[in-house]
Amino acid sequence: MAEQILPGATGVLALADGTILQGIGVGAVGEALGEVCFNTAMTGYQEILTDPSYMAQIVAFTFPHIGNTGTNLEDIEQIGGGSDTSARGAIFRDAPTDPANYRSGADLDGWMKRRGVVGLSGVDTRALTRAIREKGMPHAVIAHSPEGRFDLDALVARAREWTGLVGLDLAKDASCRQSFTWDEGLWNWPDGYAGPREGKYDVVVIDYGVKRNILRALSSIGAHVTVVPASTTAAEILARNPDGVLLSNGPGDPAATGAYAVPEIRKLVDSGKPVFGICLGHQMLALSLGAKTVKMEQGHHGANHPVKDLTTGKVEIVSMNHGFAVDRDSLPDAVRETHV
Repeated sequence: MAEQILPGATGVLALADGTILQGIGVGAVGEALGEVCFNTAMTGYQEILTDPSYMAQIVAFTFPHIGNTGTNLEDIEQIGGGSDTSARGAIFRDAPTDPANYRSGADLDGWMKRRGVVGLSGVDTRALTRAIREKGMPHAVIAHSPEGRFDLDALVARAREWTGLVGLDLAKDASCRQSFTWDEGLWNWPDGYAGPREGKYDVVVIDYGVKRNILRALSSIGAHVTVVPASTTAAEILARNPDGVLLSNGPGDPAATGAYAVPEIRKLVDSGKPVFGICLGHQMLALSLGAKTVKMEQGHHGANHPVKDLTTGKVEIVSMNHGFAVDRDSLPDAVRETHV
């Protein structure tokens, strides 16, 4: 394995099958290993790149123009940390341009450098998306070298050796370390994020990698929100006597995190308290009821996914980010599927 110089290329994506995509490096210099997924959202790239559910993943954006509105200190979804607990890399069709937005505080390239996110631009993202749709989400290494020096054989070998997300509990790393309360509401133009409201409900959120906007949404409907670590027991949560419990989104394999979370979730269900799950939390809620989860071939990643309510026939366009799903054929008789 020898380092080589690729004339004109300062960034590469090396897939486990040996495919090499060349382009222009963006953001942090170095390498990042992960699973490549595509995201179909046209906006919200800063929220996507700071979403803990993307931990150990490299996001390919299908929308060609990313970075136009810059970045700021407000549109960050994770509670703490950098690319170690969110997206490891990003792939763009076009290089990020100078930002043009009144809320922008910094350009995307510099923001990615500071967060340690490795980027690659100038890539045919349509071709990459088609490949993911046909073959599934590949393991890959994204690399950025301003001198264009890459050991391609070593990058491919590293991608091949990675075992992937199946069996990986990442929630333990994405979760908070101690409980805290949350009182910030949703963003409202032109004032910004809403301040505290009088709490009508007490809600406990189990943090498996929660997004800030989920907490803001709860606060905005009048919930007094307490966030607790992923390892918190049902007894500790029930001792707070909440009106309901939310199982948050998060990264990794729900079956792996469920090894310690599912027995506690089952106790919460048996207590009679309302329990609501989002993303990883929804999948582990299903596991606690006797269902199974499966790894998806391409996942659902974007802000424009249609979901049908089978009870009403209504279809809504929603935001999604998950690479695992509940196996409908495994649902026990007492559990009913309401949305597809």
